[in-house]
Amino acid sequence: MVNYTLKATANTTHVGGFSPELEPALVIASGDRIQVETYTGYYLYNQAPEGFLTPEFIELCRRLSPERIVGPGPHLLTGPIYIENAQPGDILEIQLESIYPRLNVGFNAIRTGWGALPQRFSQPKLRFINLDLTRNLAEFPPQSGVKIPLRPFFGILGVASETSQSSIPPGVYGGNIDNPELQAGSRIFLPVLVPGGLFSLGDGHAAQGGGEVNTTAIETSMNGTIKIILHKNCSLDVPLAETATDIITMGFGHTLDDAFQSTLERTINLLVQILGISPEEAYILCSLGVDFRITQVVNSPQKGVHGAIAKSILPETFQFPLN
Repeated sequence: MVNYTLKATANTTHVGGFSPELEPALVIASGDRIQVETYTGYYLYNQAPEGFLTPEFIELCRRLSPERIVGPGPHLLTGPIYIENAQPGDILEIQLESIYPRLNVGFNAIRTGWGALPQRFSQPKLRFINLDLTRNLAEFPPQSGVKIPLRPFFGILGVASETSQSSIPPGVYGGNIDNPELQAGSRIFLPVLVPGGLFSLGDGHAAQGGGEVNTTAIETSMNGTIKIILHKNCSLDVPLAETATDIITMGFGHTLDDAFQSTLERTINLLVQILGISPEEAYILCSLGVDFRITQVVNSPQKGVHGAIAKSILPETFQFPLN
C-alpha cells in the first residue's frame, strides 16, 4: 500500500463532467490510500468573500485550461484517478476514511429554472454561509438561532464511462449522487466502465437535507482521505454503498416514481443475492424493514431515491459480499 497526496491544481482538476479522454491526475494500485483536496465554486469565485478563497484556488481558476472543461455542469472535480489493472466488468470500492471542510464558509445558490419549486423561486440568489468548525454547525438564517449540524460529504463520487457525461445528473457511473448518508466511515461501490476506472470526486457539502430542494446544499471546499480497492470480475449490482448502520441501494429516474421503482427493484435483487431468499420474500422484506428516502430532486434530468437496509435486521452470520 502506498500513501499519496493529491492536491487540487489546474493540472489535477476538471470541470463540468466526466470524460474518458482526460489524462489521469494520479495513477495508483488497488489498496492505495489518497489524501485528496477538492475545491468548489469555480464559476463564482470572483463573487466570493475573502474567507472562501485561497491563493491556490484563485490560481487554479485562472489557469485551468479549456481542455479540462469537459461538460456543462458547474462542478470542479479532483481527478481522474487511474487504478492499475481496472477493466470494464470490475468494481471499485472507495472507502471514505475522513471528510472535513477546509474553509469556514460555504455557499448556497438558487438558480433560475432549477430546484423543486422553480416557478415560485425564480430569482437567482447566492448566499455565503459561515461555518463554525469548532462547534460543527452553521446558523441559518443568520442571527435566527437555527443551528444546522455539519455532516460533511462529497456530493460527487463517480467514474468515467465510454462517452462524456455531464456532472449534473447521477447515473450508473455514480456522479452527482448527493447522498448525505455517505459520510466518513462509509464506502461506495462503483462499476469500472473504462480501463483504469478514472475516478473523480468533489462537490463538497457541509450540510444537506434529503432532497436538496433549492438546488444546492452548503457547498464548500472539502478535504478527505480515501482508499480505493479493486474487485475483479464482480456481478454485484452497483452503485451501492455501506455505512456503519446500513447497506444503501440507489436508483435514479426522470420522476421520483421512476427513481423509487428503480431503487425498489435493485433492493429486491440485492436481497435475493445476499440472503438467498425468493423475490417475493425480498419484496415483503422491503415493505417491512427497508427505509426508502429521497436523495435529491434537483439534478436534472435524474432524481434520486435510496434504500437503507439496516444491518441490525440481518442475520448475525451475514457478511457483506465484497468484504
